[in-house]
Parts: sequence; C-alpha cells; structure tokens
Amino acid sequence: MAVTKVEIRTGAYYDSVVLMQLQRNLSDLPGIIDAGVVMGTEANKEVLEVSDLLTPDVEKALNDDLVIVIKAEDEDAANAALGQVDELLATRRSGGVETEYLPKSLESAADMLPDANWVLISVPGRYAAGVARQALDLNKHVFLYSDNVSVEDEIELKQKASDKGLLVMGPDCGTAIVNGVGLGFANRVRRGPIGVVAASGTGLQQVTVRIHQKGGGITHALGTGGRDLSEQVNAITARQGLDLLSRDPDTKVIVLVSKPPSPKVAEALLQTARSAGKPVVVDFIGYRPSAWRVDNLHFATTFDETAELAIQLAEDSPSGMKNYSFSLRDSGDLDAFAAGQRYLRGLFSGGTLAYEALLVLQNYLPAVYSNAPLDKKYRLEDSLVSQENSIVDLGEDEFTVGRLHPMMDNDLRIRRLLAEAEDPEVAVILLDVVLGDGAHPDPSGELAPAIAQARTIAQEAGRYLEVVAIVVGTDEDPQDFDRQVELLQEAGARVESSNDGAVRYVGRLIQALNQATADRRPPTAGTPVDLSVLQQPLAAINAGLNSFTESVIDQEASAIQVDWKPPAGGNEKLMDILARLRG
Repeated sequence: MAVTKVEIRTGAYYDSVVLMQLQRNLSDLPGIIDAGVVMGTEANKEVLEVSDLLTPDVEKALNDDLVIVIKAEDEDAANAALGQVDELLATRRSGGVETEYLPKSLESAADMLPDANWVLISVPGRYAAGVARQALDLNKHVFLYSDNVSVEDEIELKQKASDKGLLVMGPDCGTAIVNGVGLGFANRVRRGPIGVVAASGTGLQQVTVRIHQKGGGITHALGTGGRDLSEQVNAITARQGLDLLSRDPDTKVIVLVSKPPSPKVAEALLQTARSAGKPVVVDFIGYRPSAWRVDNLHFATTFDETAELAIQLAEDSPSGMKNYSFSLRDSGDLDAFAAGQRYLRGLFSGGTLAYEALLVLQNYLPAVYSNAPLDKKYRLEDSLVSQENSIVDLGEDEFTVGRLHPMMDNDLRIRRLLAEAEDPEVAVILLDVVLGDGAHPDPSGELAPAIAQARTIAQEAGRYLEVVAIVVGTDEDPQDFDRQVELLQEAGARVESSNDGAVRYVGRLIQALNQATADRRPPTAGTPVDLSVLQQPLAAINAGLNSFTESVIDQEASAIQVDWKPPAGGNEKLMDILARLRG
C-alpha cells in the first residue's frame, strides 16, 4: 500500500535549480511513486494537491519552509528516500559553478571581481528589491530576473538608478543581450546593426531569433520588465534604453517591443522614439496606430513583421542560412477528429508569446479563456483548470512563487499536457519550446515523450490529438535546434518557428472544427547612462540561479556567483533593522 512521507525544513533556502534536481533524483529512487520539492507557498500547495501530494502537515507550511513530499510503495522506500536528501543536495550544490570559495555578499563579490559592471538577481521576490538596492549602492547596473516585486519597489529602484545613470532591467526581466552576452533566458544570435528595447521577455527572444533566422543581427537587446510601460512606472527603463541605442554608433535600427502600454505612456515613449535620429520599428502588440509610418517610426503588428521590417530598414538581407520557416500543411481531413473535439488548449512558458496568441486568435475564435486574458470576462475561474478554448501562461506569478520558471522546469507543463489529453473535447494542444542560454538544456528531451504519451492517450480513446510546438531558438543555441525539432516531430508534433504562423494555423483548424468565426507625465529627470555599459566587456555578479553564472561564463564573459542566503534567516523584523543599519 502506498505511503506518503513529509519533511519540512523551516527557513531553508536553495537555488530553484537545486530543488528541481532534488525532486527528480528522489523520483528516480527505487520504490518511489512521486515526489514534490517546493517552497511552502499557497500556489505550490495547490500544485501538490493536484498531484495528490498535499497533506495536513504541508498545509501548515509557511512560504519560507522547504517542503519535501515522498509518495512511495512502502514506508521503507519513503524513509530511505528522505535519508538521501542531504547527500543529494550536497552533490547538486557541488556541481556547475566553482564552489572552492563563493563570496557571501555583493560587496565581497565586487572586491573579487572589480570589473563587474552588472549584478544579476534571481532571488525570491520578497528579498529581490533589497539585493537590487545593494547593487545600486555599489554603482552596478541591475538585471532583475526576480518576479513578485512590488510596483512601489520597482519605481523606487528605477528612479534611484536613473538618478545615478544606471539601468535596472526588470523586475520580471527574463532576457537581455549586452555587447553579445546573453543574460537570463537568452538565445545566441549573430551580431548586427539592430538594437532592441523590449518590455517582454519572450517577445524579445522571438524578435531577435527571427532577425537571426532571416539573416540579420543584433547589437544589444535590453529588457525592461513587463510593468515598465505602465502609468505608475512611466517607462523609465524603456526611455533609458532608447536613449542608449540612439547614441550607440553600431546600432542602425531600433526595435521597440511591448504588450499594449498605457496610452499616455505610449504617446510619451513614441515621442522619445521620434527623437532617436534612427529608424524605430514599433510593435506594441495590439496597438493600432493612425498611420503605419510617422517620420522615423515604422509600426508592425506581429513579431515576424517586426523582424522583416527591421532587417529591411537596416539594408540587410538573408545570407543563405537554413530555412526553418515551416510551411503550413493542409488540415483538410477533419474526420480524424472524434465528434465533440473542438477546443484548443495552449500551454505557454513565454508570457508575451501567450499574449500574441490571444491577440491573433481574436480573428478566429469567439472566446479564449486565460489566466492573463485580453478581456477580464474571459479570465479562468481556476488557472489549474482549462475551460473551452484556453491559453495558459505558466510563467505567471501564480505558478512561479517559490518554483522554477517553466522555461527551466517542464514538470508542471507535462502534468498539465497529459491532463488536457484526457479531455474528450480537446482537439489541439499548442505549446512553446524556448531555447537559449539559461533555459532548460534539453526541453524536447522531456516534452517529446510526454507529447507522444498524450497523443497515445487520445488515440486509445478513439480520438486524434493535434500537438503544435513553436520552437524559439537559433542554430547557435546550446540545445541543438535541429535535434530539438527532430525530437518533437518524431513524437508526432507539428513544429513551427513562427508564433504568428502556428497560432493562425490552430485558429483556422479550431474554426473549421466549430464551423464558426470569431494626462501624459513629463519624463523623470535622470543622469544619462554612460554608453560604456554597451561597449565594455560584460562582467557580472550573480545572486540567485547558478545557471545564470554558468551561461555567462560559457559565453566567455566574466561572472562570479554569490552564495546568497536570505538575510536574518528571512525574519522580516531583523531584515528591516539590518536595512536601516546599512542605510
């Protein structure tokens, strides 16, 4: 008879990658049916409940508690697994980044790497603003990957940075490319004359890889974080980015990408862009300008259009690279689908890719539900349960509190994929596979078997399941683009490199199955960012995910890992006292 054992460690902190690896190692032990290793947040408890791993003890766990749940065939196997936790943790933490001596603070790391001009931050959200303040006090630019940072903290950090002539990219900034070095989830793209400022992570990735695939190249790609273009934040980082790229002699064309900004902020930002003195391609997704060209501004509506227009304006042309633009096949024979199959389920790791999908699908489907909908009336009642046509962004805060981002951990998406395959009304599953430094080293290696299993589930139930995968990557990414595509195709998935093309295909298919259609504020004064941030070799101090240090070093740049732990053991009162003492 199966038995479930729980171990809760109060105030324990480990890199999210370490927790993911521990969960997998425990799951592979003899006699283990399933395992869960998460921080004790409410969102993670919901995930454990779906996996039948939630117990009364786990329900009492606090946000900063490390929760280890083992479901085993018998008590001996469960106890044996728990007995190996410390050994497995020690093994994982000794790999990857050099561990002979890791500095315990940003200050000591800066002493060890005096050329460091960036601090990369991916610690839990409740601590991230404090670490960012320390970085700015050290006069370092900040790449703030952490999410769950308050808008008040974001405004304070960015205003402080602006006053000091520093950049804060983020919070919730997933990617950037600075002087050829990718930060966070970055793809390896060739150098060229096109610079990018983006208030979206996967949007930046899709545009830069499409520019690469079409023969163009990138000078720098600066992320801002998703809230930067809100009225509260007022595009502080976006305006800094535009100013930097306008002064950069190597950047001939600037691309500006964002989900729809506040109208007031959009107007002000476009005014800034008009003074750049260079062509600026604008893709405010869903934004409808009064004209498609205004002076030096060129408007695009999709990522593909943005890439093509930027290359055209840079007077660049494709250079005979392999064509990964897969043509749409005919979906004419709808008889393969069983009666009642009529819905689409999208499972995205990239928030902006999900947003573009929702936008494109407006032309095909009468309603698409989501945990991040275009219209609030189509918000999912429960993000863990799809309804009718649904697009779910698994990178939203509700899924990432105390849990690794889905670009690095496929576990939650695989479970969701198999659950969707059991639904007799589901006809198509759409998902993205994002490659690049910092992302999962072999995403298709995990997703492909799950796709094959999902299609088998449907087949055994007398149904046909169409799985469409958008691969965001280049032939230079470490995951081997061709191999990733091959694995997905072997599993029966249709593979596209264009988010726009893939979404239009599934929109037409679902449509056929259903036989239906469906007061500007002045810019915040600040000190201009010195252009040297784009020109000098990148060197970084990293607090958080070890993999970010590894990817920077792998790109032949300098980086040092901080052995970061929550200050004062996570005690908020003591943390406040320490912060005031530092001040």
